[in-house]
Formats: sequence, structure tokens, C-alpha cells
Amino acid sequence: MDNPALWRDTIVALRFFSRLPLPTLPGEADPHGLPDFTRLIRVVPLVGLVLGGLAGAVLIAAGLLWQPVIAALLCVGAAAVMTGAFHEDGLADTADSLGGMSRDRRLDIMKDSRIGTFGATALIIGLGLRVAALAGLVTAVGAGRTALALAAAGAVSRTVALGLQVRLPPARVEGVAYATGMPREADWYRALAMAAAIAILAVPAGGVFGVICGLGVAGLLLLLAIRFADSHVGGQTGDITGATQQVIEIGMLLALLASAAP
Repeated sequence: MDNPALWRDTIVALRFFSRLPLPTLPGEADPHGLPDFTRLIRVVPLVGLVLGGLAGAVLIAAGLLWQPVIAALLCVGAAAVMTGAFHEDGLADTADSLGGMSRDRRLDIMKDSRIGTFGATALIIGLGLRVAALAGLVTAVGAGRTALALAAAGAVSRTVALGLQVRLPPARVEGVAYATGMPREADWYRALAMAAAIAILAVPAGGVFGVICGLGVAGLLLLLAIRFADSHVGGQTGDITGATQQVIEIGMLLALLASAAP
């Protein structure tokens, strides 16, 4: 693998997934344009590792000063700031679309920047579960091991969620899901292998059994998300992919917590 190209692609993908102040690369025409995931899918595990690792660093630092629940709140808040609440927005929009009575209406709701009751409820539950799972892990295994688990969950959840783009066509011929392209299945499998290797970082927190359960939960949730997206809007959208990432990350953290609990 071409290492310079690998790191260049990682920076491009990080710019898409986050609000981190990243430099413009030499020869880059439009640093804020949508990336081509037919190429960048290989670096998504690294992007998740970086973002999860940075959030984990906040968790460790906050854990030196405050109780686990406060450290977890600051960690989740920092993660949302780093990503511009990118995936959380997808979760809220997908939840709001449940109120649509037709495919077209559901797609229109997802495009609407306003948040409704379903979306607000989903955000409260999602953020609450993430904070509770992280606080529980910190209490059970310590902030350092929990930070490693968070980095692993960040890599796995983002990579597995892209299975929607591999398995389903875009639900509409516009928007992020359409513009970023449909990755090749073989490239996604290679990315999954990298994400599975990164998942080893979570062994100190949840043990081998917990990691296996977490990966199993991620796969099961992807299958459910594919089935949901196909029946809900006849394809995949960026919002549903973001929602899937959130649900998978929560599922992995809860699986690790169940295994780590005394």
C-alpha cells in the first residue's frame, strides 16, 4: 500500500467526517468538496480510530479531575464538536422520517434541517446511552481501557455502517450518499478486516468475548439497517448511514460493558 497516498486519503476523509483544522494538501483543488468513497473507503477505519482516540483522550483527561459520568459527558460532547454532530444529525433525521407516510415524504423529512419530536427523542436516548456506557466502563475498567474501547468502536462503527452504501443504491439521485459514490464490495471487506484488527484495542476493556460480541452486534445491526433502509426509502441515504453508525457504536459499547461488568 502506498503510504503517502494512504495518509493523504486519511486527511481527506478526516476532513469529511470531522471539523478538525486540517491543512490543504498540495494539488488539492477543492478541500471542502465531497470525497469519493470508492477510493477512500480503505481509510475509514483509520478515521474512526483517530476520532475515537481523540474523544478517548478527553475522557482520560477529564477522568483525572471528575467522576466517570462527568468525564463521559465531556467526552461525548467533545466527540460531537469534533465531528460537527455529523452522525447525530443523521440519527435525528432518520428518527424524524418515521413520521412520514410515504417514501417521498420520508426523504423530504430527512432533508429538512429542523428537528422534530422523534429526532429529539432519538438524540436524548442515543446520547444518554453513550454517556451511560462510557461511565459504566470507566467505573469497571478505568478511563485508559475505556478510551481504547472507544477508539475501537469508532473504527468499527464507521466502517461497518458503510455497508449500507455497498449493499444498497442511493435512495435519491442527489445528496451526500449519491455524490460520494458506491464503494466496491471487495474494498469494503478489506476495510472491515482493518477495522476488525483495530477492534483488538477493546480487549483490555471487554475481553476477547466482549470484542467478539461487539463485532457480532455490529454485524447484526448492519443487517437490520439494510432491511430498514430498503423498506423505508428504497435505498440508502447519508442520514441512515449516520444513524447506523451511532447505533452500532452504542451497541458495541454496551456489549463491552456487559462483558466487563463484575
